[in-house]
Amino acid sequence: MEAEAEAPPPNLPLPPAFIDFLHDNGLNPSIYASASSLPRYIRLKPGTTSETQIAEIESELGCELEKVDWLPGFFAAPPHIHIAGSVAYKRGKIYGMDVASGAAVMALDVSPGDHVLDLCAAPGAKLCMLLDLLGSSGSLTGVDVARHRLAACRTMLLKYGLGDRCRLFVADGTSFSFLPVREEMDMKTITTNVEECTDALKEWSPKRSWKERKSARRSTNGSASELVRTTAQVELLYYGRHSGMVGRSKRDFFIERGDSDASAFGYDRVLVDAECTHDGSFKHIQKFEHWGWDTLQRRVLNAERSDSVTELQLQLLTNGFKLLKVGGSLIYSTCSLTVAQNEDVLKKFLSMNPAAAELVEIEVAKNWPCKSGQIPKTLRFDPLASQTSGLFIAKITKISQT
Repeated sequence: MEAEAEAPPPNLPLPPAFIDFLHDNGLNPSIYASASSLPRYIRLKPGTTSETQIAEIESELGCELEKVDWLPGFFAAPPHIHIAGSVAYKRGKIYGMDVASGAAVMALDVSPGDHVLDLCAAPGAKLCMLLDLLGSSGSLTGVDVARHRLAACRTMLLKYGLGDRCRLFVADGTSFSFLPVREEMDMKTITTNVEECTDALKEWSPKRSWKERKSARRSTNGSASELVRTTAQVELLYYGRHSGMVGRSKRDFFIERGDSDASAFGYDRVLVDAECTHDGSFKHIQKFEHWGWDTLQRRVLNAERSDSVTELQLQLLTNGFKLLKVGGSLIYSTCSLTVAQNEDVLKKFLSMNPAAAELVEIEVAKNWPCKSGQIPKTLRFDPLASQTSGLFIAKITKISQT
């Protein structure tokens, strides 16, 4: 990407090393100049968008909400607005979510009945939006490597009443291998009498038995708990009543399946919002004022760290694509603005899968305030062009078995 014309320096006192990092990646530091005035975006829970309900929320927040015309359900508020203490937030009527992140979810084009995989699910805003789009059919599988972050996702599901069709796995997204539960799959027979099968999953409850708590403590010390797969350390943290899990044996989901199974019975939609350096998020960069700019050097600017991040991104994208069924769609996104973590990763992936993967146009993006990436059909959001945080989005479809 070519650097844009010089502009006044950003309000945030960025250290010289970070400015050099931006220039080295073809980015103009001026993108941060307007970032402090970006709106605070919120998403309203479906069913709470009547004029009366919006007026009530505005009264409580003490500001007017401006409808985001190009993305349904999103509203812009002044940047200083805090929503966490509001009654609307506590009662699960509004979400805090950047509109660019909402665009990544909309680009996936989820339809009711789809089986969806969110391979990097935490902190959970996109997970909830996907479930709202699915409605009363289909299923959603959320995966994250950090247990505490996935536990926060579980809390969100319960708060917003969205967990019925969801299951959450603590797992490494680069090796996660469980497919959605489909009736047409060659699964073991569902146990009709759960009480007669000690291995069958009963209705999920936040209250665990003494035996389960003991097993969890063992797993912390390196032993396997009932819901932990010792070979890959996969933990089933949550499952909803309509997620296809209740009544089935736990062993049914620890079966290794080949690429042909995934191609026929894999996920209809996969979201890979990959781990990145978060340099496109002004709020994230702003935190380094308090954490210390030396922390920025270690977490963002370190060359070894950057190389490991891009390798992780490629592995996540590759595994997400492996779990996608033929004809399905995958979104690869990051909140980095660098070419290395976006176009370069995408190019490498496409070169590895020339016959199976096809980069496709994001049809719903025709009126979005974003720019094209360096690769045609990819999109880039940034504070200057979009009045959002930075985000890269690419959409891939699986045209044949890998």
